[in-house]
Amino acid sequence: MSNNTDFRYNTGATKVPWAAVGENYNAADLMEVISFLMQGDGPEYEQAINAVYEQVKKLDAVSTPPGKLTTDKQVAAAEAACNEYLGTDSSTFVTNCTAGFEIAYKYAGIKEGDEVIVPAITFVATMAYPLAVGAKLVFADVDPRTLNMDPADVARKITPKTKMIVPVHIGGYPVDLDPIIELAREHNILVLEDAAHAFGAEYKGKKIGTIGDFAAYSFHEVKNITSFGEGGIVTTTIPGFGADMKRARFLGLDFGTTPIKDWLYNVTPIQGKEKPFVALNYSPTEIQGLGLRLQVARNEEIIAQRRRAAEYLNSRFEGNPAIIPQDLGNDDIKPTFHLYLLQIDPALAGGDVQTLKKKLEEKSVTTIPHFGPLYRFRVVTEMGYDPEEMAKTCPNCEEVFYKRFTHLPLYGLSDEQLEYMADAVLEAVAEMQAGK
Repeated sequence: MSNNTDFRYNTGATKVPWAAVGENYNAADLMEVISFLMQGDGPEYEQAINAVYEQVKKLDAVSTPPGKLTTDKQVAAAEAACNEYLGTDSSTFVTNCTAGFEIAYKYAGIKEGDEVIVPAITFVATMAYPLAVGAKLVFADVDPRTLNMDPADVARKITPKTKMIVPVHIGGYPVDLDPIIELAREHNILVLEDAAHAFGAEYKGKKIGTIGDFAAYSFHEVKNITSFGEGGIVTTTIPGFGADMKRARFLGLDFGTTPIKDWLYNVTPIQGKEKPFVALNYSPTEIQGLGLRLQVARNEEIIAQRRRAAEYLNSRFEGNPAIIPQDLGNDDIKPTFHLYLLQIDPALAGGDVQTLKKKLEEKSVTTIPHFGPLYRFRVVTEMGYDPEEMAKTCPNCEEVFYKRFTHLPLYGLSDEQLEYMADAVLEAVAEMQAGK
């Protein structure tokens, strides 16, 4: 029986077993996977892939398939690797970062009438659960330099109904957490760190995700590291709740209490901050666990590579005062460089970032401003929020999104591509300054 509170049949060595895996993958299936992960064409590729297929068929004849494909030893190993890397003991692997948020929101007991403070700029997943259950979203304005939640605006927007604050480490750059944690403790509010971009970031000597009450990381395909395209880790600093998160991941199956009559386990609710809640299913696969463990092992190298790319861009941009380069951090702030934050001063640049983005697109350089103001999405406005009224409470968000910032890629680029991108930004700004 799995030590990860998952029950999917696995009766072990018996004369008539009941296997956990209904239909195993064969050599031909595995070759499709290899061909998907290592794509190519041409004679050399065909020769190589055919040679691999012959060896895989030989391996198939002498190997046995895995006993389980979901939430078992590989998932446990990935969690152990994350615990060691982060300095925690609560890492729980779930289907995605959003699932981790949901566990935290449920622990907090977020419901209709409660208020949740989220930054005005973040991905929709940050706010999805409170919006879905009818809680009130309160949008905190952003720090114009980092795009992160502004602690001073959070302080202005706390009310007796505030149940949770959700700082988001945009682009992997840590939020200034000390004042937010202080506010939360003063008002008995929980803090959920949206660390989707920040696996490996540090704030004042601590890994991001080990400071607030909860944190969730994303291993979606676009993140610095991935677990075969999807996956997330959720952590907690709440004493005793780390073990409960394993049950919260899989429907509350409980092997630690008295099972019901003539059965193997019980199903119990998960104790939240104020009352119990019902768990749902966020189980990851063993392949995802394997993929995550392998990539966690090289995360520091990945961050270092991205930092070098960011340092190069900064060195290229420092000669033009209209360009505000990425903050590289310091002894207290260590980003993951998931994104490169490019900003301009519209007055010095001769135009705003919308013009710059068009010019970069013409030069075949991809930019993506992460993300649009949440209060302008239809899913929010049709829930009764007035976007113009919300915009008045978030002037920095309006200014930086529409006039000042976008993001540049930092990964998968050759030296030539990185140089071309820097040249393109400098040329585009120079054209704007010349009125072209």
